Amino acid sequence: MKKWLFFWLLVILSMGWKGHAFAHFAMVIPSDTMIMQGEPREVKVTLSFSHPFQRKGMELEKPFQFGVVMDRWKKSLRSLLERTSVMGHTGWTVEYRIARPGVYTFYMEQKPQWDEAEDHYFIHHAKTVISAFGYEKGWDKPLGLKTEIVPLTRPFGLYAGNVFQGIVMLHGKPVPYAQVEVEYYNKEGKAVAPTDYMITQIIKADSNGVFTYAVPKSGWWGFAALNTSEKMKYLGEEKDVELGAILWVEFHDWTER
Repeated sequence: MKKWLFFWLLVILSMGWKGHAFAHFAMVIPSDTMIMQGEPREVKVTLSFSHPFQRKGMELEKPFQFGVVMDRWKKSLRSLLERTSVMGHTGWTVEYRIARPGVYTFYMEQKPQWDEAEDHYFIHHAKTVISAFGYEKGWDKPLGLKTEIVPLTRPFGLYAGNVFQGIVMLHGKPVPYAQVEVEYYNKEGKAVAPTDYMITQIIKADSNGVFTYAVPKSGWWGFAALNTSEKMKYLGEEKDVELGAILWVEFHDWTER
């Protein structure tokens, strides 16, 4: 082996070869997104942390915050969370009874997680939206989280193939040209990506923080925008904190007679 080639191999190995970087998502997945008249009012909401397309779970500590917002009403549900297993790792679940018509947004703020490879902390703020008994006002209202994706497309009652739009917000303001990662929750493990590039789709918002994506398949899709805006100490040294705005949306196939 030539000396120069041997030298560069040593450099690569010493730096640590990461290969393709896969996205990780905090997940807020309800058992239903549209509660109709005459249907059971109990909704099971499951929280987890994973690489959703690859179905590779990771441990999720009990979230710093978890609750539900409906119109101007807000309630913490953190104390009701029960430990469960999702993709072989710790997740959390709650049974919630829908009492009246409305648009219900379930949200989670993850505890700070240290990423050794990236040398920073990250905190995901994840949410999903449920409509109950035909009510559909308020789905486009921000919750006031540190970072969030505010939908421009109604985030329920969607067909596969629909175009979905949202605004990336950070500290209450749109984020121009924000990068958004999009990933399919491969719940049954049936989907196979032709290459690693196909696992996580990457799009960018426009100058107003608005992104657009055409969803090709029914099921759950996660939209994640990551932005660095804070600092925390790690072993006495100031480190960046990456804030993740994550929105989970379900898309459906239509049925035929």
